[in-house]
Amino acid sequence: PYQAHVSAAKAGVDALSAVLAVEEGPHGVRSNVIAPGPISGTEGMDRLSANDKSFEQYEKSIPVQRMGSKDDIANAAVFLFSDAASFISGTVIVVDGASEHIRTTQLPYPQSVLDPKSVASLFRPKL
Repeated sequence: PYQAHVSAAKAGVDALSAVLAVEEGPHGVRSNVIAPGPISGTEGMDRLSANDKSFEQYEKSIPVQRMGSKDDIANAAVFLFSDAASFISGTVIVVDGASEHIRTTQLPYPQSVLDPKSVASLFRPKL
């Protein structure tokens, strides 16, 4: 919920990367995307993990049983820049401990989505 803007932006980046891989490939340019999952110590996870108990439950729901680290993302980047990835182009590398394959909501669903009237008083009408 409330991620339409992020989803649209990410889809745009993925599509742009794929087009660049095709158009610039003949010039020796490779284009890939790293899609991070739950990475500890980032602003996004800090905002989502205000409640330590739900954070611990969330961490246990990740198939590899831990949060990702900034080093995990850096390692993916090092791999993509290495000769080992010289034939990889136009792809999205998901670095999320297999979280995307769970396909469930690990965090509580926002009450504002379930019952919009419950938060109506928080918004001022515009004239």
